[in-house]
Amino acid sequence: MTILVDMGTDRTGQSVPIDLEELLATRLLVQGNSGSGKSHLLRRLLEKSAGQVQQVVIDPEGDFVTLAEPYGHVVIDGLDHSEREVAALAERIREHRASVILNLEGLEAEGQMRCAAAFLSGMFEAPREHWYPVLVVVDEAQLFAPTGGGEVSEEVRRASLGAMTNLMCRGRKRGLAGIIATQRLAKLAKNVAAEASNFLMGRTFLDIDMARAADLLGMERRQAEQIRDLQRGTFLALGPAVSRRAVSVTIGAVETSARGGSPKLTPLPDAPPEDMKELLFSFAEEAPPPPPPPPAPPKQPASEALMERLAASRPAAQPSLPDKEPEEVAAITASVLRAIVADADSAYRAPAVLFQDFQVRCRMEGLSPPPLDLAGFTRRLACARAGIFDAPGEDWAPALDLAESLPDDMLGAFLLVARAAREGAPCPSDAEIAETYGTSSLGRVRRLLGYIESRDLFVSRVDLAGKRSISLPHLGWTTRPAEV
Repeated sequence: MTILVDMGTDRTGQSVPIDLEELLATRLLVQGNSGSGKSHLLRRLLEKSAGQVQQVVIDPEGDFVTLAEPYGHVVIDGLDHSEREVAALAERIREHRASVILNLEGLEAEGQMRCAAAFLSGMFEAPREHWYPVLVVVDEAQLFAPTGGGEVSEEVRRASLGAMTNLMCRGRKRGLAGIIATQRLAKLAKNVAAEASNFLMGRTFLDIDMARAADLLGMERRQAEQIRDLQRGTFLALGPAVSRRAVSVTIGAVETSARGGSPKLTPLPDAPPEDMKELLFSFAEEAPPPPPPPPAPPKQPASEALMERLAASRPAAQPSLPDKEPEEVAAITASVLRAIVADADSAYRAPAVLFQDFQVRCRMEGLSPPPLDLAGFTRRLACARAGIFDAPGEDWAPALDLAESLPDDMLGAFLLVARAAREGAPCPSDAEIAETYGTSSLGRVRRLLGYIESRDLFVSRVDLAGKRSISLPHLGWTTRPAEV
């Protein structure tokens, strides 16, 4: 099915369309200095293709959130979610084919790169049955795929660059069509830019950027000067989805606009210098200034901090419940944890959210205050997901000591394997470990096991029949071989 998206007109007034189906297979690179009309171009493409294909926008400045109301996009604020929650949302977006805008406004550069990397990785690693076609628009792509490290850590730069490279190099088979826009080609990693087959080049002034733009458009170097003379909103287009020869296109009008526009000149106040001086220095004779406005309400804390605050708060007058024996408290705690883990949706919920459920269930069982704080609950939840519902005794102390070097979210998967090894049971499958880890991606499970093995906590063996066994060399425990 051929769907043409009208982008504007050429010099003769003829319409210049983009073949949407071809664009999904060949990707697009947009380049132009600040003020050249890149955001206007992206907005035109998004508006005209809305309803024809799923759209995902990574928006570092919050310019595209105005698309939400008229076109039904869901806005995700990066400030409100952790990296793991963002990755989980990305997988659900692919499953439900929702058009979304990831708003990164308010985050520092490193935070934006972390959030974008987690989001793109979540989309990339979605299960095969959810590989529907989707336009992935990344504005200011040089922030997420820089040629150098800048002021961010090398770990963050590598993660963000790797996610962008996957989008542009390997995303096509997964239905991900990358559309990236940048102010300067010289600041954008070459292996990311090189994977686009369609180009819309706007006004730029630096020789190095003009030379790279001319190379991509197949122009001679002496012709590159015309890129400097392009008007705002006019781009040179080339590619299988647009035109086989470079054509000048003036982008058409849009229905929506960004929240903030370009500054406009306004007349200066018409006042003689003497009056202006009197206005400036009259503060000494004026009445005392009015009281300052009340402070702005504090920013809503992250979910973990909010749950801790809710846990710490207590009503002023609360009827006390009868004290219970330690054995009864332990039995109730184990029963509540068992009920939470039995809920199929709990595997994909954050511990802070489940902690609130834990508190409610404890009160319903006549246990208040709850016997665990958030940190203790997170640890016991990991044990419960591994099938250890009672408080771990001395026999589990060595395994828990080994797990101290692992991140908290890996504890459940580690203990699942450790329990099987301790009992001599078959090695857990990747699907079982994925459920404990709270993911549907088997690729994540393999990286998880590789990470734990790199810390010398696991030793994996695969026999000639393809069955895997895992040993814990520090403890002398080994699982029985089983299918992966």
